[in-house]
Amino acid sequence: MQDILSMNLQELQTAIQELHEPIYKAKQIYHWLHVRKIQEFSQMTDLSSALRLKLEANFEIKKLIISKKLESKLDDTVKYLYQLPDGQHVETVLMHYQHGWRICISTQVGCKMGCQFCASAIAGYVRNLTTSEMLLQIDETERNANIKISGIVLMGIGEPLDNFQNVMKFLELLSDSKGRQMSLRHVTISTCGIVPKIRELADKKTGLTLAVSLHQASDLQRNKIMPVNKKYPLQELMNACKYYFAVTGRRITYEYAVMEDENDSFADAQTLAKLLKNQQAHVNLIPVNTVKERNYHATRKSAKKFMQYLEILGIHATVRRTLGSDIQAACGQLRHEIDNKRE
Repeated sequence: MQDILSMNLQELQTAIQELHEPIYKAKQIYHWLHVRKIQEFSQMTDLSSALRLKLEANFEIKKLIISKKLESKLDDTVKYLYQLPDGQHVETVLMHYQHGWRICISTQVGCKMGCQFCASAIAGYVRNLTTSEMLLQIDETERNANIKISGIVLMGIGEPLDNFQNVMKFLELLSDSKGRQMSLRHVTISTCGIVPKIRELADKKTGLTLAVSLHQASDLQRNKIMPVNKKYPLQELMNACKYYFAVTGRRITYEYAVMEDENDSFADAQTLAKLLKNQQAHVNLIPVNTVKERNYHATRKSAKKFMQYLEILGIHATVRRTLGSDIQAACGQLRHEIDNKRE
């Protein structure tokens, strides 16, 4: 069965012609899928019953099931654990900001990158998400919460640039003027630093925001917590980031998880400031999430102190607003929990 929600309009037109149906029918089907966001072929009421039967015989509309939903008592943050069609799980986080609703979606089941402070890596990598499984995290969340999402962050479980082809297809369908019509300026992709894909993404000139997970500013220290740095050292990463800005004109955000007594000293701030010198960059400081299998911790106080160090050194930085702290809104923890129960 073909995954119809992952098809762009051209692919759908070809598939419909192969069923010996008029090509214009593809536009009607595409509208039902990506504008009306229906869940069953039977809901395509302007199609003949014969065509709907053909669609059911040849295609599937994938579905996600809410396995667990946690709602914060501190703010409007909601964390979803979604079960995929094959029984695997991913996490999605819905957040409310002054300008609207924002969603953080996953791009893989697990992660290969092995960052030492991250819960996503503990349960291991299983597979890439399909384009439809990324889109459905948005659709199912909007349906369940009865809201309209205005911003998307690819910063959940997985490394988006390690699932490059499916993520690019996701962006294509998300921004299609004949479908979902979301400006990619409202989309952020977070990466731990896969250099060739950063350059390839730059050349596509999508208009999205790139966030680079940095967390240490020297190769010696970054190698210890982020294995990707051994393949793509900081100088290569910085050159790719400079290329991204030169090609797109889009300022890069550097994510920096503050870890007490690990990367939060004034000397660490000096090293970071030297690394980012002469860049149009913003540093987003995040008190590291506590994971019981990892021995890292931080507070907003320590993150603010590090921010002050950076400001003294002329680097623009902010401390990320903490959302959903009472429901462990950082991705990876719920999936790890449910996988442990299944063992």
